Amino acid sequence: MAATDQYILMLGCFDTKGEVFAYLRECLLAQGEQVITLNTGVMGTTNLFPVDYEAEQVALGAGTTITELREKKDRGFAVEVMGKGAAHIVATLRQTGNIKAIIGMGGGGGTYIVLSAMQAIPLGIPKLCLTTLATKDLSQQIGIKDITLMPSVVDLAGLNSMSQLLISQAAAAVSAMARVPVPSRSTAGGAIAISMFGNTTPCVDRCSALLKEQGYEVFSFHATGVGGRTLEALIRENYFKAVLDITTTELADELCGGILSAGPERLTAAADMGIPQVVVPGCLDMVNFAQPDTVPAHYQTRKLYSWAPDVTLMRTNAEENSLLGEMLVQKLNKSTNKVTVVLPLKGISQLDAADGLFYAPEANEALFNSIKEHAQEPIKVLEVDAHINEDKFAEILVKELLEILEKNSVATKLIN
Repeated sequence: MAATDQYILMLGCFDTKGEVFAYLRECLLAQGEQVITLNTGVMGTTNLFPVDYEAEQVALGAGTTITELREKKDRGFAVEVMGKGAAHIVATLRQTGNIKAIIGMGGGGGTYIVLSAMQAIPLGIPKLCLTTLATKDLSQQIGIKDITLMPSVVDLAGLNSMSQLLISQAAAAVSAMARVPVPSRSTAGGAIAISMFGNTTPCVDRCSALLKEQGYEVFSFHATGVGGRTLEALIRENYFKAVLDITTTELADELCGGILSAGPERLTAAADMGIPQVVVPGCLDMVNFAQPDTVPAHYQTRKLYSWAPDVTLMRTNAEENSLLGEMLVQKLNKSTNKVTVVLPLKGISQLDAADGLFYAPEANEALFNSIKEHAQEPIKVLEVDAHINEDKFAEILVKELLEILEKNSVATKLIN
């Protein structure tokens, strides 16, 4: 294969599933693809097709050897190690830019290894896993990656008419995805990230429309935990010119143990990367739980609202909001670029309005005061006498962001 040739990377446990991987490779070749193979099987290999990266190399990538793994006789440990080693090799291969897609197959352990390896592949490069676990909750293993899961229906222990059909379809699917051209990011202004929730949709929609009018491409991220983690990860991959973080509700779930926490890294990437931000304490009036009976006992007497049959919202109180204000600002204080925090004085969510169930001015006051008390340079705090979902508020957010971007542009020109 020429050094510049693009290929599909096929990986999995060739020791126990050599026959099915041989068939998958044949199907990929029939699609006209070049194939590189990577074996993650601890107990051996296969002679049914050429193996480009053997399991010994995978183990070494995780700082151990196949011999050590075999002697330890700990399957769970071996799966974890091979997942790390596979991710290391895939990351190294990715640096050449020649991987056009990645495909794997497996049961319990094999799927874990495949999904671990796929974490090293960036957004937009097709990732497909044919697995017996496709209907299981694999959200933790998938994380923020654009991985496609395909149910194998039958076990991948050998070939039969059903497994052959699904393997051939998986090969056709990943090959077709790999042929889709990546769209150019041709907008004049650049890319802007926005965080949203159902409770802030009118604000986000208005901001998006205004920014698009100015030539910016807008990317909205649903603040569902994984949405916030994805936003942070893509900021660190330099996808965005600026962030309009309207919906920071995931901080409330992190503080109170809700189900939509994005983890402690939420609201840190833009500060670390030095890109401008306009931030709103949107939906910090609520913590997310599932069905009403999943709300922890110590919160059962709090103000609760059933947003949907499987979504129960809890109103945050003044004490929690004071902590949230400090948490939010402490993250932003580390920024090396301009940051404006904009406070909607008439409500921070759809439910937090004068006639809304979560309307609690004293709780919002604790939040706002905490933000103002802990804010340091370069943070600017702007109070707006409007509700978060009023057009007036959205227009001020966009105006503030555009002013920061303009100042940055002028400063860059002066330096150059």
